[in-house]
Amino acid sequence: MERNAVNDRLPGPSAPAAAPADDTEVSLYEIRKKIYPRAVRGLFAAWRWGLVWFTQLVFYGLPWLTWNDRQAVVFDLGARKFYIFGLVFWPQDFIYLTALLIIAALALFLFTAIGGRLWCGYACPQTVYTEMFMWVERRIEGDRAARMRLDRAPMSGAKLGRKAAKHGVWLLIALWTGITFVGYFTPIRELLGEIVTASLGPWETFWILFYGFATYGNAGWMREQVCKYMCPYARFQSAMFDKDTMIVTYDANRGEPRGARSKKIDFRTKGLGECVDCTMCVQVCPTGIDIRNGLQYECIGCAACIDACDQVMDRMGYPKGLIRYSTTNAIENRWDRGQMIRRVLRPRVLVYIGVLLAVVVAAAMSLHARVPLKVDVLRDRTSLAREAEGGRIENVYRLQIMNTRETPHRFKVTVSGLPTIAVSGDTEFEIPAATSQQVPLRLQIDRGQAGPGSHKIELEVADADDQGVSVKERSVFLVR
Repeated sequence: MERNAVNDRLPGPSAPAAAPADDTEVSLYEIRKKIYPRAVRGLFAAWRWGLVWFTQLVFYGLPWLTWNDRQAVVFDLGARKFYIFGLVFWPQDFIYLTALLIIAALALFLFTAIGGRLWCGYACPQTVYTEMFMWVERRIEGDRAARMRLDRAPMSGAKLGRKAAKHGVWLLIALWTGITFVGYFTPIRELLGEIVTASLGPWETFWILFYGFATYGNAGWMREQVCKYMCPYARFQSAMFDKDTMIVTYDANRGEPRGARSKKIDFRTKGLGECVDCTMCVQVCPTGIDIRNGLQYECIGCAACIDACDQVMDRMGYPKGLIRYSTTNAIENRWDRGQMIRRVLRPRVLVYIGVLLAVVVAAAMSLHARVPLKVDVLRDRTSLAREAEGGRIENVYRLQIMNTRETPHRFKVTVSGLPTIAVSGDTEFEIPAATSQQVPLRLQIDRGQAGPGSHKIELEVADADDQGVSVKERSVFLVR
C-alpha cells in the first residue's frame, strides 16, 4: 500500500499553508477472487477427461506391473539402477535422459506452434489434478450456484460436514498420489508394507508428505494461481506463437455487437451479432477470464469456453464456432478451415518436425544398438611393471565389468597389441544379473619383446555365450 502524505513530513513552523491531505490508497496486489467454474460437457471436455483417465491410469498403474519378478518401472537410487520394463539403465546412460528431455522440449515447441497450449489444457498435472479435485467438489458441494450459496452461508453443521468431506477426499487423493510417486523409487509393495508396519524411512516419509501436500495445495487451493503466477510457460508462450498458431479464439466479426435477445427475433434487424452475452464462456473458464477480450496469458487452452458456447449456439439455432480453435490470420482474413489448415505446415513447424524426428531416430537407434555390457580398465597404480616367474614382465589391472542384463553371464577377456602378451590366470569371469563387479587382471609378456616405456594394448571383453556382445578398451603396458 502507498499513502500520499507529503504534508505530514514538512516542518511545522516554517511550512507553507498545508493543502488538503490526499489519503488515496493504491493496492499493489490484487486480492484473489475465488473462481467457481461451471461444469461443461462437449467434445473438448470429453478429450480432457479422456486424458485425465489415461494419464492417471499410467501414473497410478505402472508401479503395480511386474517384469522379471520385479517392479516393471522403478528407479533404485540407492543401487543406482533404473529399471524400465526390460531395460536397465545406469548412471553412465545419462545420455538417454538428456535425449528424453530434448525430445520433450522439441515436442512442446512443435505442439505449441501448431495448437497453442495443448499441454496446459489437457495433460499438465496441474490441469489434470484440478479437474479431479473440482469433480469431487461438485459431487459433494453441488454445482456452481450451490457452491456459491454454500460459501456465502454462515457456518453450520451441514456446511462443516460438506467442507470436511470434500477436504477429506482431497487429502486421500493427495496422500495416495504421494505414495504412488515414492513407489517409483521404493518398490510400492515394499513401501506399503513399511507404512503398515510403521517402519517407513525418513526420506520416504518426507517425500510422501511433500508430494501429497503439493498436490493438495496446488489442485485444491491455488488452482489457477499456479498457472497465472508460478508456471513460467504462461510468460514465454508469446515467443512460441505466431499468426498461424491455432488458439482458442472468439470471432468478433460474428459476435459483435453482443447483446441479449429472444430466440424468436431476427437479431440482425436489431443490429446485433451472434453473441448473446450469456457469459457462459466466462463461467466455465477455470482461470476466470473472458475470452472475448482476446488472447490472454491466463488462458490455458482447455477449450471449455468452446463447448459452452457451442451449446448456447445450438439452443439459439445459430451456427457453432463463435468461439473455436482458429488462427489470427484466419480470423482477420476470414479464411475457411481448409485455408487455415494449409498454413499449419509452415517453415518453423517443418523445422521442429525435422529436428524432432532426427533426435527420436538417433535415440532409438542408439538404444537398439546399445551393448548390454560396460567395461572400464583401471591400472593398479600401486604396482607398475614388475618381474614375474620365468623372467616375464607383468602389469596388474582392474576391470570394472558391468552386466546390464537381468540374467547372469560369463565374460571372456582377451588382449592384443604386443607380441607374446597374454592373460595370466583366469580369462573368464561370471558377473551376476544387473551387477557391476571389479575383477583383477594380470597381463604378461616375455622379456625383450618390447623396449622400455609405455606400449598401447587393447583389451576385449566378450560374452562367452553371445559373440555379438563385446567391448574393446584401450590401455597401456609399461616396461622398465
